[in-house]
Order: sequence, then C-alpha cells, then structure tokens
Amino acid sequence: MKDLHLIVVGKLNDKNIAELESDYLKRLATSKLSIHEVKAHSENLDKEAKEVILKIDELSRDENPLIVLLMEKGKQFNSVDFSKWLFNKCETQKIIFIIGGASGHGKAVLDSANAIISLSELTYPHKLARLLLVEQIYRAHTIKANHPYNK
Repeated sequence: MKDLHLIVVGKLNDKNIAELESDYLKRLATSKLSIHEVKAHSENLDKEAKEVILKIDELSRDENPLIVLLMEKGKQFNSVDFSKWLFNKCETQKIIFIIGGASGHGKAVLDSANAIISLSELTYPHKLARLLLVEQIYRAHTIKANHPYNK
C-alpha cells in the first residue's frame, strides 16, 4: 500500500480534536497517514493554493499521486464503498487528500485534482472535516481487515 497524505490549510488548534485525531493515527500504525498543515492566508485563495501546490510538489517526488479534494459537492461514499475505493487506489498510487481553507480551494488546486469526494452534503468546520476523514481512513482499514469496529 502506498502512503496516504492529508494536506490541510490552517492549523489544528483545538486540543480535544487533536487528541482524538492522534488516537486514530496511533491506531493506523500499520499504515502511513501523514498530515501536512500549510499556512492559511485570510481566505486569499490564490496564496493558499500556492502553499498547497508547493506541498503537493514536495510530496510527489517523481511520482504521479492521486490528488483528492474534499468538497461538499464531491462524490459521496458509504464507509464500505470508501474502503474499497481507497484500497483500490492506494495499491498503485500515493494519495494526497486536500482540505482547503474557509473559502474552499483555489483555482490552481482545483485544476490539479484527479478526484473530488465529499464527507456529506452538510458543511463541517475544517477541524471536524479533518477528524472525520482520519476516522474514515481508520474505518476503511478495519473494514478491509474484517475488524468489528465498523459494526
């Protein structure tokens, strides 16, 4: 399985959410999910997009990663289908998930996307979307391993 990366615009400053995220990341010890925070620029999409693209370029290193944006209008999955999709994709490609800033994704990031997924039609604060994605990646691993967590 290739590495998974999550690029997020802005820092996670909520210690309670950070603890929950850390717990899921520890549970994912057999898999590599790295979280990369890039600087938010007061909702300046062009500056934020530049930060994200620089990070994508740094993570790509002669590879052609699958760039997956999280947006409200993206493809939705149930947990089992997300697990199947994730493991199908990550067998052959590094995956970089991106959660944009408060105003969404800049044009350069939108243009770089290979896929757009949605956690829900509901709008979540970015810190919760981040936690939900990490939890769903953990859940995907438990589904693949037939672990009872998903029951």
